[in-house]
Amino acid sequence: MTAYLAKRLATGLATLLVASVVVFCVLEIMPGDPALLMLGMNAEPEALATLREQMGLNQPVVLRYLDWVCGMAVGDFGRSYTYSTPVHDLIGERILVSLPLAILSLILSTAIAIPVGIFAAARRGRPADTVTMGVAQVGVAIPNFWFALLLIYLFAVWLQLVPAGGFPGWSAGLWAGLKALILPAVALALPQAAILARVTRSAMLEVLGEDYIRTARAKGMPRRVVLWHHALRNAMIPVLTILGLQFAFLLAGTIIIENVFYLPGLGRLVFQAITQRDLIVVEGVVMLLVAAVVAVNILVDIGYAIVDPRLRTRR
Repeated sequence: MTAYLAKRLATGLATLLVASVVVFCVLEIMPGDPALLMLGMNAEPEALATLREQMGLNQPVVLRYLDWVCGMAVGDFGRSYTYSTPVHDLIGERILVSLPLAILSLILSTAIAIPVGIFAAARRGRPADTVTMGVAQVGVAIPNFWFALLLIYLFAVWLQLVPAGGFPGWSAGLWAGLKALILPAVALALPQAAILARVTRSAMLEVLGEDYIRTARAKGMPRRVVLWHHALRNAMIPVLTILGLQFAFLLAGTIIIENVFYLPGLGRLVFQAITQRDLIVVEGVVMLLVAAVVAVNILVDIGYAIVDPRLRTRR
């Protein structure tokens, strides 16, 4: 198990290094001058030169990259050009919205998808299976931003049960914060639940055809025990893969939903930083999201080893 984890950690570190090079190079070749954007088109050349020097934009590209990477290694993401605030402070404020939103969405998605996938697999070819997978297909096809607008109209405008947007902050209370995240979480969770339900059904159907399942049934085991204790565990590897990908998407891909609901999260921060040409903020947030994706993948690999003990000893 130790060698297995060491290999996964080494792969994750290599991924972070390659991603840092790609992110830095892509953002460096983007058109636009941050100093000119901050001072305006009519800025004096002397003022532009002074600001570029203060921002470190006059240094060689390699030196800027090394300074940036070494700073991130010790938790220093630099200072925002636009907000004149350390980037880690901006990230710390915004992640308190994006992370609970992603976790709540993943919990809702998993709680819906796995039972639905098992239900459909246990009734393969029956009308219940057809209807369930048809609804799941509709859920996959619906764009989440359009679904979010429907939720706002129904629950916020018409029924007035939850706020239509904004975030009061966790200082207003746990319920007030969760209430503001309910609609965004549902808008994110249901399309992902549709995908996960289809994957769960396919994985369960493959496992239900195995000999040990037929043997368990022949021994008279209850159907519920066969499905939940024998088939589900062996079908979890593809499900865990999709769960890891979905959490990464929910954490990094919420730009549209956060703008629809006017949530001050990481997605909205990245959107604002791109429009303001605040490269240091974009680089810091993107690398944080890459690190989160790598960490989730490592956790998924650990989940593989727990579900399938053969992976712990396989060379």
